[in-house]
This record gives sequence, structure tokens and C-alpha cells, in this order.
Amino acid sequence: MDVLDLARLQFAATGSLHFLFVVLTLGLAPLVALLNTRWVLTGSPLHEGMTRFWGQIYVVNYALGIVTGLVMEFQFGLSWAGLSHYAGDVFGAPLAMETLVAFFLESTFLGLWIFGWGRLPKKLHLACIWLVTLTAYASAFYIMVANSFLQKPVGAVQVGDRLQLTDFGALLTNSTLVASFPHVIGAAIFTGGMVMVGASAYQLRRRTEEKVFFTKSMRTGVVTAAIGIFVAVVAGYAQFVGLQEGKFKEGSMGGMPLAIMLLAGDLLMLLVLFVMLPLVYFLPRWRWTHPLLIGLTPVPFLVSTLGWLARELGRQPWMVWKKLSVADAMTPGLTPGMVTVSLVGFVGVLGLLAVVDYLLIARLVRRGPSNLSLGTAVEEPALSY
Repeated sequence: MDVLDLARLQFAATGSLHFLFVVLTLGLAPLVALLNTRWVLTGSPLHEGMTRFWGQIYVVNYALGIVTGLVMEFQFGLSWAGLSHYAGDVFGAPLAMETLVAFFLESTFLGLWIFGWGRLPKKLHLACIWLVTLTAYASAFYIMVANSFLQKPVGAVQVGDRLQLTDFGALLTNSTLVASFPHVIGAAIFTGGMVMVGASAYQLRRRTEEKVFFTKSMRTGVVTAAIGIFVAVVAGYAQFVGLQEGKFKEGSMGGMPLAIMLLAGDLLMLLVLFVMLPLVYFLPRWRWTHPLLIGLTPVPFLVSTLGWLARELGRQPWMVWKKLSVADAMTPGLTPGMVTVSLVGFVGVLGLLAVVDYLLIARLVRRGPSNLSLGTAVEEPALSY
């Protein structure tokens, strides 16, 4: 492989691994917020337990996902200096907004939610998790603003050998953003719902003592996943309206373009879920369906990753569509050896974090809603003078 292919492989691998964390974070955040809302409104111990259980899974995934985001930042600086030079003034603006939202606002509100349990008034504590959800989605929005600019550069003019931002509003209303952002959100909600379904099926198959808890969780997950996949499919088809000529020429399997393949997969999942939806009342009781439900848990992660790869492959050989090629976007002077070393290092770190994330979440699922750390009352130490 030459240096260009290695750099592309590095970007694909790191981006895909990072997205595994992102899609689950975006999927679980609104679910935890809704469960927390029901607890505050009803005072139900069941909804308190569900908030704590699924909230703890969310926190674990979020914490490790933040680290993978930092690795992505290093990768940009190392391999894609040409992109920074040519389009950094435009491409960097939404990324800077995302950093402010994700690393400051979102993490601050999440910290208040985690450590404010039992210390903050219930409604203020609830407001914190809703603000976490809103800032998480704002973060995803700005990432999609940046990516949509690469797909269709708007709001900028070329001055010399660089692009200069002239209309930030044009970035926010980019036609490739209007459908792609709901598509990502739908995929994330689908993922969060299916993780809830799979974890609940695992516990119910074990004949858990927390039958009511996981029955409620499974039904919530099925409805959520059905809503998510419906939004994802509709928004996925909407992205083909006004698609630039030449997109998706690279990336096919057996002669069938990847966009077509992914939408076929989405439709299959939509069919499966809308068969499950009328049976949502019976599924927790039908233990013979639980292995199937557990087996479906990785599907949204696979489909989401393939969707992201298809979006990037469809733009090739351009980094900024019809303005900057991928080859010109690379950092000058890179050698195959240099990129190979960084590829192995980045993939090793991200892969390790993904394995740790999976093991921690699997351990929490096996343990169930007992002995949770999140929401546990902590005695304040006495002051001494």
C-alpha cells in the first residue's frame, strides 16, 4: 500500500471506531432523559432504577468515547495538514463549535447530573440530563455541518490557495446537511433502542428476578428502535435528492453501489422491527425469541459504520468535493513507514478502548440493576476546624 492508501485506511479505521461510541451515546442520551423525566413525574422506584441502570451504561460509553475523540484530533493534525491549510478557516469553524459544546457544556452538565444525584433538587437535576442530551445533539450537528461542507462546499470563496468563510449561515443550511443530520440521529436512536432490547433479552432469558424491570426496558427499546429506523430510512432516501453527479462511483460490492446496499439493509431492519412492534407485548414472555433479539444487537453498529464509510467513499477522490483532492489534503513529506506506525498506534488505542467499553457494558448488563454506583447516596465528610 502506498502512503495515500495507508492514510485513507487510517482515517477510515479511526473514524469508524470512534463512531461506535458516538452512535450509542446519541442513542442512549434521550432514553435516559425520558426515563429520568418519568421518575421525577411519578416518583416510581422502577423508573428510578431504570434511570440509574441505563444512565450508568451511558456514562461508561461517554467517558471512553471522549478519549477516542481526542485520538481523532491527533489524526487530523498528523496526516491531513493540507486540508487544514486549504479549508481550515471554514472546516475548522464548526469543529471549534463542536469542541466548545462537547468538551465544555456537555461534560459540565453530565458532571452535574452524575455528582448532583441527591444533592440537587430533582427538577434541576432532571434539567441537567436534558441539557446533556441537547448539547450531545448540538455536538453531532456541528460535526455534520463540517462533514457536509466536505460533501458540498458552500459559504466560502477561494482567496489565493485557501478557502475563506463568507457565510456561516450557508454552512448551517447546506442541502447535504438537511437530510444527513436526521439520518444520523435516526441511526443513533435505533442503536440505543436495540442495545436496550438485547440487554433486556439477555436478562429475561436468564429468568432474572428483575422481570418487570427488563420487560419494561425491552418494550421501551422495541418502540424506540422502530422510531429510529423509520427516521433513518426516510432521511436516507431523502439524501439522494439533489445528489451531485459522480457521487458514489467508488465503493460497490458485486456491482451494487454501497448506498443502495445500505438502504436495502435499512429496509430489512425496518421490516423486522415493524414485525416486532405489534408483538411488543408478547416478546418479553417468548423466551425462544430472546437469542434472536440478542443477535440483532450488533446490527445497528454495523449498519451505522457502513453508512459512514459509504458517505466518505462516495466523495472519493475528493476531500473537499471538486476543490481539494485527498492526495493534496495529506501532510507533505509523510512516508509509508510513518503512517503505518501511527495507524497501528491509533487503531491499537481505539480498539483497546472499544474492547474495554464492551466488557464494562457487558459486565453492567450481567450484573443487572443491583449494586449500581450511579445515584448512590454519598455521605458528606464532616468539616473539621
